[in-house]
Amino acid sequence: MCLMATERIVVGLKGGDDGGPLVQRAARLSRRSGGDVLAVHVRTASGSRRESPRALEEQRRAVAGLGGEYHALAGPDVARALLDYARSVQATHILVGQSRRRRFAGLFKGSVEARVVRDAGDIDVQVVPRSPGPAPVRRPRTELGRARTLAGFALAAFVPAGLQLLLAVFDHSVATAVLVQLAGAVAVALVGGLWPAVAGALWSSLLVNYFSTPPVGDLAIHDPQDVLALVVFVGVSVAVAGVVDGSARRSKEAARARSEAATLGDLALGASRSEDSLQGLLTESLSAFGVAGAAVIGAAEPPGGWRLLAGAGDTTGWEDGPRGMARSAEPVDGTTWLVLFGRDVPASGRRLLGAFAVHVRARLERRQLEASRAEISRLAEGNAMRTAILRAVSHDLRTPLAGIKLAAGGLLQDGVGYGPEERRELLETIDQCTDRLDTLVGNLLDMSRITAQSVEPLLEPVRWREAVDHALRPLPAGAVTLALPTNMPPVDADPGLLERAIANIVENAVKYAAGTGITISGVPAGLTGAAAGGHPAGELRIIDHGPGVPARKVVEMFQPFQRLGDADQGTGIGLGLAVAQGFVQAMRGTLEAEETPGGGLTMVIRLPLSAGAPVAA
Repeated sequence: MCLMATERIVVGLKGGDDGGPLVQRAARLSRRSGGDVLAVHVRTASGSRRESPRALEEQRRAVAGLGGEYHALAGPDVARALLDYARSVQATHILVGQSRRRRFAGLFKGSVEARVVRDAGDIDVQVVPRSPGPAPVRRPRTELGRARTLAGFALAAFVPAGLQLLLAVFDHSVATAVLVQLAGAVAVALVGGLWPAVAGALWSSLLVNYFSTPPVGDLAIHDPQDVLALVVFVGVSVAVAGVVDGSARRSKEAARARSEAATLGDLALGASRSEDSLQGLLTESLSAFGVAGAAVIGAAEPPGGWRLLAGAGDTTGWEDGPRGMARSAEPVDGTTWLVLFGRDVPASGRRLLGAFAVHVRARLERRQLEASRAEISRLAEGNAMRTAILRAVSHDLRTPLAGIKLAAGGLLQDGVGYGPEERRELLETIDQCTDRLDTLVGNLLDMSRITAQSVEPLLEPVRWREAVDHALRPLPAGAVTLALPTNMPPVDADPGLLERAIANIVENAVKYAAGTGITISGVPAGLTGAAAGGHPAGELRIIDHGPGVPARKVVEMFQPFQRLGDADQGTGIGLGLAVAQGFVQAMRGTLEAEETPGGGLTMVIRLPLSAGAPVAA
């Protein structure tokens, strides 16, 4: 059996919006042949200025959505780099877009797609025509600015005339006049760029012809050498002006590229450190673009509305969306925009604006990932809790149910005579097992509420003594010793939750330290501690002198379904302290474990002191 080799489709991306049709065509080919899509973007020194970071990021995501790969290469020749990569991966197809170059731009070397077709060999090449769309915005011929250009034209008018007046002071040859005027043309080019220098060169040639070329005072030229000198003068002047103008443009572009690279480096560094939030990114854009405000807005329901996702500075008018702010807005994705306020972003800053939009998209995705991770973690905790609850229901809850069933079944048997003491013993067994079952079910339900973060305490001033008395009511007299000061200040708490927390802690102490002496003490007014957030707090201590808990086990002790040592499995399911801690934390307090001097364990409850009025948690 012969296996068909996997198709490999190489897509040449130029870095602009025209890469979208190429990716779509590659997707159709991939679905038809089951091949792999490999997108390649070749960066060159001259082509990097026309790149759109936003477009490249969208195309990279589209390729990733197809299960393909994206690669960025660097090289001086796009066609050669693309063909070398295609051969290295044994590509079967190459997709390239139609060039945007003007008719005679590739006259000598040929366009990129033409050279790829010519040198591809046995690799199939498809040239995808450009889709009709708005004409690209023409970049200005000069990057020197309007003021320098006007100053250059002014110098082109006066400098040649001034130099000709200087030449009139002494006898000179045509060559001397040409050299002097050439120096003036260079000076004009340095200030105003190409076109002022061309105008100055033509004006200088007329002055040299009229005042320095025989016959003087006439534009006619009799000597062919003088004609050649003037032609060479104009050509050299224009050439020098072009070189100076290009150098000035490249210098300005290099300075802008350095600034953009430094800004993008800061963004990448912030992203790698995971310190730069979306708000910080917008704040940085204020100084990068010199604007008054920046905002990220997304489409809202109903259609046509907008919602503010994040903002920095003055974002007045964000409700209008990106409409009317085309020069200050950049799409992040299909429904989200990065909008700047205060000034229009020039054409030279659109590339950097696109890069900021890419980083904004990454920050938004990070937000979604963090929210998803938190939700997954919460669901995992809930799932673990449900599993533990099911395990507890299947094992621990059966013990009191079995006791109730056995005692009730004995009482219902016909022909069995029980004496008064036996009947009372069976009834007490039912009562005790019912109480234990009620406690277990209550703890399970409470733990479920705590895990689901649905505990909403109703805080009000509560006296410690009242809560302790209610919590100790089910215990036999003398099981716990009270040493509460009479002047303990009230705390902000939910009476029901505080009573349950104290009851669970005391029950745990009785279970593990019975007969060792359990004491409940408190801190009088004026000797308060600190609760969560640093607020003054009241303090209650539940002290036992039992075996205690090793320091390494303290954190584990507050975990759900944890039992200490070899405790009897029928005494509970290990939720008492976990529920107590959850309730105390819900009331903005803390529950901590300390070693009792002389041996044992001391549980310390701290709750914020009450200000006298009910407080909403």
